[in-house]
Amino acid sequence: MRKQLRPTDVKRLNRTWRRSTENRLSMIVESVTGPFNIGSIFRSAAAFGVDQIWLAGNATPPTNPKAGKTALGTDRLVAWKDAVPVLDAVREAKDDGYTVIAIELTGEARPLHRTNLDRDVCLVVGSEDHGCSPALLDAADLAAYIPQVGRVGSFNVGVAAAIALSEARRQEWSKLPES
Repeated sequence: MRKQLRPTDVKRLNRTWRRSTENRLSMIVESVTGPFNIGSIFRSAAAFGVDQIWLAGNATPPTNPKAGKTALGTDRLVAWKDAVPVLDAVREAKDDGYTVIAIELTGEARPLHRTNLDRDVCLVVGSEDHGCSPALLDAADLAAYIPQVGRVGSFNVGVAAAIALSEARRQEWSKLPES
């Protein structure tokens, strides 16, 4: 019979994965205003070891009480900068050595699983209604999209962020020897 891991075992398992992780991961969150989406993004970012989140445009900060209900305190585990102009965030990320990849449906976007994420990347998600701004898309190094087969045209921004973060780590970890 399978048993769930105890909290101590979970911490030990997470520590093992952390030691096997070298790539830096960051995010730019542009004009995401829904506090529950912000909370979800911060919680996923903390789970996948994101080093930095730049809030851009009119993004809601994780200190919003409603964001806290979803983030469950994880905003203290990820460094973040208050809302700055999006081009400043992109410049800072590039200056820090990140490849900036917008998660957006564009004519030139590559499928996420065929995009090289096995390096230091800064993943960008845009507002719930309009996605990434044209200025951001022009400034990003490239764009990637999440393939879908259903009849819905897009994911919730918090879900899209989690999928992109997971794929970045999956690509890195898939090169580890089997244990």
